[in-house]
Amino acid sequence: MRKALICPTKYVQGEDELLNLGYFVQTYGKSALLIAHPDDVERVKTQLEETKKKFNITFVESGFCGQCSRQEVKRLQELAKEKNCDCTIGLGGGKAIDTAKCVAEGDNLIIVPTIAATDAPTSHSAVLYTPDGAFDDYAYFKQSPSVILIDTKVIANAPTRFIVSGMGDALSTYFEARANVQSFTKVNAGLPCGVREGLCPEARGTNAAFVLAKACYENLMTDGIKAKMASDINAVTPALENIIETNILLSGLGFESGGLAAAHAIHDGLTILEGTHGYFHGEKVAFGTLCQLALENAPMEEILEVLDFCDAIGLPVCLEDIGVTEITDEELIEVAKKACIPEESIYAMPFPITIENVAASIKAADEIGRKYKAGLL
Repeated sequence: MRKALICPTKYVQGEDELLNLGYFVQTYGKSALLIAHPDDVERVKTQLEETKKKFNITFVESGFCGQCSRQEVKRLQELAKEKNCDCTIGLGGGKAIDTAKCVAEGDNLIIVPTIAATDAPTSHSAVLYTPDGAFDDYAYFKQSPSVILIDTKVIANAPTRFIVSGMGDALSTYFEARANVQSFTKVNAGLPCGVREGLCPEARGTNAAFVLAKACYENLMTDGIKAKMASDINAVTPALENIIETNILLSGLGFESGGLAAAHAIHDGLTILEGTHGYFHGEKVAFGTLCQLALENAPMEEILEVLDFCDAIGLPVCLEDIGVTEITDEELIEVAKKACIPEESIYAMPFPITIENVAASIKAADEIGRKYKAGLL
């Protein structure tokens, strides 16, 4: 059996780590294209100035428009060439990070997340949008980012909702990896060598990836509540440090080399409901995880453990919690249809999938969540 695992070359996290950013730039040369939203640059302006002076390097401001589009990527690639940039930095949230991946195309890339809201920083993939924000396509590169650099003080000072959302995204990692192990499904780690074009055989997840996915869940159960409380008071504690690593590294390696399944596919289906648009990716994935557990008829003890965790840190447990106060059976079928399009990850589940069963699982998870909130479970 062919297996694959993909990961960043270097992962570094710690307090005041942004002061060492210039060191990593220096390993490539003297200048870096800095792709970041102006607000994120302002948040860390002091650290950027200090590391620039300390390591005698230059940041080329990109004027990032805030959208990861083909047009913006082309503009920034031309700017990097014009200014002879030696490397690319993606600093901030998901859009800046994905744009940096597209600009760098897998070479000399440093990712500096300022929030721990998703597991995207470690991956070799990005999501492209049109200039007006509509989904365009997925992009895959030959390797993961060269360096992931995380300043835990910066993360601790971000709004708590971001790290809670990251825990929602990480919550699915173990359950989706478990489904992939049971179904022997291919994983994204095999894509760079030509799977999409049929140039090499598909790859399954490694034992290492599954161990990381399992550790991701265990860390959430052990330190998730404490990490939220630390974030509430902007304090860097061991629990917060563990959850930052869990949200970004363990979940990132777990999803990409362990595989996605129903939780993320159902998340994608839920996005057609207008009420969900004001909620973060990880918040919707958390509810998608409950839907996956209902779909696979998981033991009630396991479902209750997930419900207790979500309730304790403020993650959604029912449709109302993600802005859907009313839904018809016809709308549920439409959500399920989107979750079941041929290219979706839902087919990693270790049993046959039907649109009707997926719709029923969403309805069942919603009922379980509502009864839980009412104290009836």
